[in-house]
Amino acid sequence: MKSLKLLSVLALGFVLIAAPAQATEEFTIRIKDHKFIPETIEVPAGEKVKLIVMNEDKTPEEFESYELNREKIIRGGGKGIVFIGPLKPGEYPFFGEFNMATAQGKVIAK
Repeated sequence: MKSLKLLSVLALGFVLIAAPAQATEEFTIRIKDHKFIPETIEVPAGEKVKLIVMNEDKTPEEFESYELNREKIIRGGGKGIVFIGPLKPGEYPFFGEFNMATAQGKVIAK
């Protein structure tokens, strides 16, 4: 009987190890004409999310946020991946350091 319980516990452990991790929700932000599109994105609070930043300009831009503690240069015509969260509900501004007058945005965690 003890060996049957042990086998059950071991089998459950293998199932838990083999189970895929919960999928991370993805959001895409484009950079075009030195602006972030969309300027505002809403993400679920309390969850890790993946931001895909596509730079459609020919020049590099930087995705930077002090509040998110993230900084990533995206080459012209390239893309970058930025993981954020889990975040508390609130607003988290970001900007493009190379074009600060126009490249502004914010993440809203709800």
